Amino acid sequence: MLATMSSKSSGSAGGDPAVALERRVWQLIDDADVQGAISACQELNTQFPDFASGWHSASQIALKLRNPKAALVAIEKALALEPTSTAWAIHRAQCLARLGDMERASEAVEKLSSREIRSPYLLSALAVLYTQLGQREVAMSLYEKAAQQEPGEALHFYNIACMQRSLGDLEAAEENYDKAISLNPADYESFKIRSDLRVQTSERNHVDELEGLLTKGIDGDRDQVQIRYAVAKELEDLGESQRSFEHLQTGSKLRRSLMKYDVNRDLETIEAIKAAFGRELFSDEANGSDNDEAIFILGMPRTGTTLVERILASHSDVFAAGEINNLAVQLMGMLHAKNAGERLSRDDMVRSSAVLDFQKLGETYIRSTRPFTGKTARFIDKLPLNFLYIGLIHLALPNAAIINLQRNPVDTCYAIYKQLFVDAYPYSYDLEELARYYVAYHQLMEHWNEVLPGVIHTVRYEDLVDDIETNTRQLLDVCGLEWQPECLKFYENKEASTTASTAQIRRPVYKSSVGKWREYEQQLQPVVEILQKAGINV
Repeated sequence: MLATMSSKSSGSAGGDPAVALERRVWQLIDDADVQGAISACQELNTQFPDFASGWHSASQIALKLRNPKAALVAIEKALALEPTSTAWAIHRAQCLARLGDMERASEAVEKLSSREIRSPYLLSALAVLYTQLGQREVAMSLYEKAAQQEPGEALHFYNIACMQRSLGDLEAAEENYDKAISLNPADYESFKIRSDLRVQTSERNHVDELEGLLTKGIDGDRDQVQIRYAVAKELEDLGESQRSFEHLQTGSKLRRSLMKYDVNRDLETIEAIKAAFGRELFSDEANGSDNDEAIFILGMPRTGTTLVERILASHSDVFAAGEINNLAVQLMGMLHAKNAGERLSRDDMVRSSAVLDFQKLGETYIRSTRPFTGKTARFIDKLPLNFLYIGLIHLALPNAAIINLQRNPVDTCYAIYKQLFVDAYPYSYDLEELARYYVAYHQLMEHWNEVLPGVIHTVRYEDLVDDIETNTRQLLDVCGLEWQPECLKFYENKEASTTASTAQIRRPVYKSSVGKWREYEQQLQPVVEILQKAGINV
């Protein structure tokens, strides 16, 4: 929730032509004239190459345009002219992080640790970087310093609460979300997250407060969506399924109306994957990287992927890297290099990915996970969407463990439907689109199991929660790990978690979510019909 650092207020004199041109650049940005701003910035850098702030502005614009490589070049020119600027040093570290160069980003952040920083804005910007580097306790201390500097600023307490939530201190997190809401009653995201922190009870809930907000009226559609999902969750906790689903359906329809998405394109891509990665591609001896560190936990979201991650990450030889997209990033980089920047359709990219240098893909992927990984025998990549890349994973990293989570199909669809995701899973806000996507996932997994027999270890969520020890022993065997009883006490694991299941994985295993869809059997009939028509047993 941090804005980009702005160069609008330069320390140079108001009559300075460089300052005037820089102000024009930012006025064009404010007017949404991106091309004009780029041209003006190029003019600024050409005419005044020794004007450091101009290079900082150029870097910010490049970062806004998702070009971190150009942003890094520009900010390094600014720092060469004014090397003592803490704000610019932080911005350089941000550029490195956006490039995925976490090793150099870590070095840059380490150099900043000795500087005295008083600005709440810069403290928060540095905290974001520490969070990206996995140092959440340090990040929280910086957010707390920012809150001490600006005790009336709601955003600082929101940031502290997010850190506490990820670290499992849920009671403290709730207190700070309350504080953020008291300072900013329009912080609707805090309302939503607060509802998810615990199981609400008849004695202690926020239903009246949330429904009061809806009755009063909420101007922003996205804000109303947050509150609809929050009250739906709390009403479900209270056993009021009918009212819960009404709010959920209203919220999901509104969220879907705000999106440009065609589920057919995703389904076509899945068909293209099946066509490109046929049995013949896997008939030759594997020539990928021989690295054996990676454990991929994948499948549809809300199927128990986080639970399995926490179980395995409780083993002393395993590090949980989280929901990282390194594989897709490295794949796209190789595709762009191979095709000389040519613009490829999705289907062309799928076909091109089937004829890559798989050993190089495996090696660059492993290298991209450093410096986080490499300190333990194995690490977990828990991005559910990696089920699309199972063929590539096996070709690039034939020694990787691949674990697919399955759950009752309708339970899966309902669990996805009631989750408000930040950016991912656009198919999840319409029941028919959701069911169609699930069918495509199911058929792709059947394809992978057919062309890669014995490669994928499937875990059924219902079996896992019914007999956690037997399934945990099987998981450890698949990963080549010795038995450690700590894996059964995953809920005591103090490591951070930022997934939608953050609150749930702090509790021992429970079975209350098994068969949950039966409470909404009538409302979920569109899902049931599509799944049954595809021959999927519900």
